[in-house]
Amino acid sequence: MTDLGLRLTVDGPVARVVLDRPEVRNAQTPAMWRALAEFGTTLPSEVRVVVVSGEGPSFSAGLDRRLMMGENADGEEPLLALGAKPAAEVHETIASFQAGFSWLRRPEFVSIAVVQGHAVGAGFQLALACDLRVVTPDARFSMREPALGLVPDLGGTKPLVELVGYSRALEICATSRWVEAGEARELGLANIVVPAEELAGTVKDLSEALLTPLAGAVRETKGLLLDAADRTYDEQLKAEREAQQRRLKDLLATLG
Repeated sequence: MTDLGLRLTVDGPVARVVLDRPEVRNAQTPAMWRALAEFGTTLPSEVRVVVVSGEGPSFSAGLDRRLMMGENADGEEPLLALGAKPAAEVHETIASFQAGFSWLRRPEFVSIAVVQGHAVGAGFQLALACDLRVVTPDARFSMREPALGLVPDLGGTKPLVELVGYSRALEICATSRWVEAGEARELGLANIVVPAEELAGTVKDLSEALLTPLAGAVRETKGLLLDAADRTYDEQLKAEREAQQRRLKDLLATLG
């Protein structure tokens, strides 16, 4: 996938996604999103951690500027061209873009965004698609879409509200302002802020810690937490009972 600006690898239980276009601060394209969606569907079942990072000093500056400015780039139509197409086609196209992000929330694994420098627009939404975010002190987040007359449409709105609440999410999006690393940690956007020289070691330690519990237990727990906000308390209790029943059955089977 290097011709698309991606490095996608699987090493046992750990998969890695590296945005590899440092010359344009890892600006993204629809071709990259389609490749990410395909990568997600082909992950081996033994993968338990997915690490998403960017090559160079920036995580991602968002959508490739040429596509933002209405130019054709690498065979891709400008985003504004969608405005002239039938609604059903627009929805289908955007759904294919969203699939490059949404697979990172699946309960089979825990996803970690490793953010240095800029995480703008699609870059911010890619970080939000991950379960956890480890960032450096120079990390800066901005939801730039509203400033361009657009809405965030790559799945970032729901996790943003879940993390910071409705009013703060609205303020961040409507102003398109920068959220620096310190504030990101205070708001819950960043789980860990570490110096750049400690980033690799911290991500390695976190990945190993996530691999320690049994895979089934982590998968079921993530599923419970992901859907908790959409359930009543009684519904959540029921979901916990059902998940525990499955775990006990699986554990008993391993003893047999």
